[in-house]
Amino acid sequence: MRVNGIQSTDGTGAQAVAAVTGQGGDFSSYLQTTASLEAIFEEASKTYNVPKNLIKAIAKAESDFRPDATSKAGAQGIMQLMPATARELGVKDSYDPYQNIMGGTKYISQMLAKYNGDVSLALAAYNAGSNNVAKYGGIPPFKETQNYVVKVTQYMNEGVAVPNASYQVNSGAGTAGNNSVAAASVEEAEENYYQDILDQLFSYEDYLRFIEMYTKMQEAQQEKEEKEQEQQKDQSDSIYTYQEIKYSPAVMNLLGGNL
Repeated sequence: MRVNGIQSTDGTGAQAVAAVTGQGGDFSSYLQTTASLEAIFEEASKTYNVPKNLIKAIAKAESDFRPDATSKAGAQGIMQLMPATARELGVKDSYDPYQNIMGGTKYISQMLAKYNGDVSLALAAYNAGSNNVAKYGGIPPFKETQNYVVKVTQYMNEGVAVPNASYQVNSGAGTAGNNSVAAASVEEAEENYYQDILDQLFSYEDYLRFIEMYTKMQEAQQEKEEKEQEQQKDQSDSIYTYQEIKYSPAVMNLLGGNL
């Protein structure tokens, strides 16, 4: 399944994290009044040209529309954004429904752009990361990710009922001001850029294999040192025993004192 009308990409097919258009550089600059969840999804859909049913399906699967949801891995809010990802997207308060939904929609729009509108691959990347999608050449062989893609796709096709809830959408707590720029600093952007490259070259599975190899090398080195120490001890004991025998009065008398 594919969707059309997604944001443009650069020459590599990937989409860079851009500053949010509008009154200011972050999502808090939009927060002016009270809005229902349905209205927020509607605005997010129009802003990033992503099907509303897809956004709602992700929110349903991720948190069941709970703004205060936090996963064991640290993902936050309705769309379950990781803190580092949220910062890159311009989200200053991941527990603010408006910022979170706008940020999550922006992110899935980037994934759709990266995979030419392929919803399954975009969802797989949303769940497991684009590095894993690249590594396995498609949906990763993770049961969680495969189930996630099926579940979200089913929600999207069947339609999802959004809770009848409204939220205050003003600057609120957790934001630094209506017109402040929340984009990552140059240093953070460079760090994230090189981290992405590192992740592509050195996956988590590679890291685990490295740790295993390193541990085995350390154990082998320790065993070698213990054997060398044991050999040195045996040699010392042998010399000491020989000296005891050589200079023993009983041995001297037995051999006629010729030692």
